[in-house]
Amino acid sequence: MNSLRCVLAGNTVIVAAALFVAAPVQASDKWPGTSVNKPAPQVPGIPQELAKNLANFDDLDFHVYTGQQWENLHRSHAKDIVVHYPDGHTTKGLPDHIKELKFMWTFAPDNRITEHPVRFGTPDGEWTAVMGYLDGTFSKPMDMGNGKIIQPTGKKYHLPMATLGHWNKQGTMSEEYLFWDNATLMQQIGAKQ
Repeated sequence: MNSLRCVLAGNTVIVAAALFVAAPVQASDKWPGTSVNKPAPQVPGIPQELAKNLANFDDLDFHVYTGQQWENLHRSHAKDIVVHYPDGHTTKGLPDHIKELKFMWTFAPDNRITEHPVRFGTPDGEWTAVMGYLDGTFSKPMDMGNGKIIQPTGKKYHLPMATLGHWNKQGTMSEEYLFWDNATLMQQIGAKQ
């Protein structure tokens, strides 16, 4: 069963400390945010490896994830990546991670990430932390598994999410920690379980 479905079924709420806030997050001058179709701002003094990994992550969310370009996921993810989901389960390898990611488009064909208001990392680029928003519309039935279907409401969502990435020497993530609040998603889309 998909991680989102597991979490939604159990009404589990995961909050990633200060990364999840109700109001929009303002980027600092030192760590400016990024958005789709705009060049990443130049940050004086940012180490080259960190800048490269953050740019790779922007491409991942804005183009590969949003465009469902699963054949390009290897540009940011190691073949044997371990991914930790909000409900506590993990997957290993690209095929299983892709299977988990595809679920969002089954009930929200316009699902996308268009901004990263917060993005930073360690000077050596080994770790990155990126906060963004998932946006979409609950326009198709949501299959919760075990024969349970939640009918679409047509409501939009603007869901804060965060990713902590552990990068290897090959410039791809070997481990990824994903955080979002499914209770907020269900509330925003007006879904009743």
